[in-house]
Amino acid sequence: MITRAIGAVSLVRDLGNWQDSGQSHSRRSARPDPRPAYRALADSIRLLVHDGRVPLGVALPSERELAAALSVSRTTVASAYAALREEGYLRSRQGARSTVAVPARRGAENTGSRMPIGPAIDLSNASLPAPAAEIEAAYAAALRSMSTYLDSHGMEPIGVSVLREVIARRYRERGLPTSPDQIMVTSGAQHAMRLLLGVLDDPGDRVVVDHPTYPNALEAIRRYGARPVPVPVRPENGPHGGWDLDGVASAVRQTAARTAFLVPDFHNPTGLCLDEDGRAELARVMRDTRTTLVVDESMVDLWLDAPPPPPVAAMPAGASVVTVGSTAKSLWGGLRVGWIRADRDTIVRLAGARTAVDLGTPVMEQLAAAHLLSEVDEVLERRRAALRERRRALRAALDRRLPDWEYTPGQGGMSLWARMPEPVSTSLAAAAPSHGVLLSAGPRFGVQGAFEHFVRLPYTQDVEVLDDAVEAMAAAYEQVASGRTPDEARLVV
Repeated sequence: MITRAIGAVSLVRDLGNWQDSGQSHSRRSARPDPRPAYRALADSIRLLVHDGRVPLGVALPSERELAAALSVSRTTVASAYAALREEGYLRSRQGARSTVAVPARRGAENTGSRMPIGPAIDLSNASLPAPAAEIEAAYAAALRSMSTYLDSHGMEPIGVSVLREVIARRYRERGLPTSPDQIMVTSGAQHAMRLLLGVLDDPGDRVVVDHPTYPNALEAIRRYGARPVPVPVRPENGPHGGWDLDGVASAVRQTAARTAFLVPDFHNPTGLCLDEDGRAELARVMRDTRTTLVVDESMVDLWLDAPPPPPVAAMPAGASVVTVGSTAKSLWGGLRVGWIRADRDTIVRLAGARTAVDLGTPVMEQLAAAHLLSEVDEVLERRRAALRERRRALRAALDRRLPDWEYTPGQGGMSLWARMPEPVSTSLAAAAPSHGVLLSAGPRFGVQGAFEHFVRLPYTQDVEVLDDAVEAMAAAYEQVASGRTPDEARLVV
């Protein structure tokens, strides 16, 4: 069997300043990182594994290759790999290269944590499990209606008409007149983003983004060769609920950005919602600067305090706004169905460009999505109720166990954006798996290493699990904020 390997150059790029990631920025000038170089390297690779930037099952570069790329001794790399094997992050087979894995959570005797043995609690992923009964019923209904499509080639570059009509109707119900020919069905929001970049931008173009923002959007922009231009979202009750619209206007004008990608509906990761006046102003800025605004509405159905205002595209100046939606957050990530709502000319351009990428979203998934979205209100209300309860539980646990942390409750979405007293987000995410919890470091949501003070905390797990997760985070934070190494932390009773 052929094992895929990650190249040394790619790994070094993702490692960044790995020798600085284990200490507080406030103490760097006072003393060096207390960890040996091999430990710092092992911790940084482990963080990349949990962030998904080093996929499970791939082989790491050889010791010699990585040592040369990092300009360190081969002994340093060999010791780091040995530590990863001991901790279960590398699996070795005789005659084959070691491959990346994720170990089961350690017991209390190894970590000093009160967590039970078992898989680590995953707070790195903001998503809910499926509403199983409704998903099964939707696929059963889709199977029954498949016969209509079996005498055709089954390739629908803009999507089957029944789903496009359902999506268009949902926009009309929210105050945005929409016809089915203004809809293209995609294989998720990320697929939609990639298609839009190919039509709206050229490699090297600037794209204005919220800061922080959804990390997969940043990755799509970078992989396309465009350059993200960050504009701060300020959770501390800034104008229009946190968005710096003057900053957006200035960024667009100063960088000649052709597009902007923003998440005004229960922003990921803060959960903030842009108010109606802000939406009108944002649409006007985009119109006046002739910039195409791409609005990500993946979270729009997950309002927890009050429904969102009308879509940005429904504002008086919103005629050229492009809207992206998805079933992944509101219903189920395994249902890979998203969509783009735009003017007819843009949809035609997208359809022409799509043939170089794929020939359409699978018909079965589209029919299942059409069934779900036709009868979705009760499902969504149950999911919103569960998220409200879990948000309360997570806030209570943070207030009790980590009272010095500040966080943004947000008006919806799936996560809190928490600010720590110490800028140790990367090292916290590296240490947390040893305590039984997986976290996404704050810099994943930013540009050029920003947000070391922050961590995103999804409240998609059960209440009891969230309580355990906060206990584990508190133990990990105590370790990294004190500057102790993992081995030193395990000696503390």
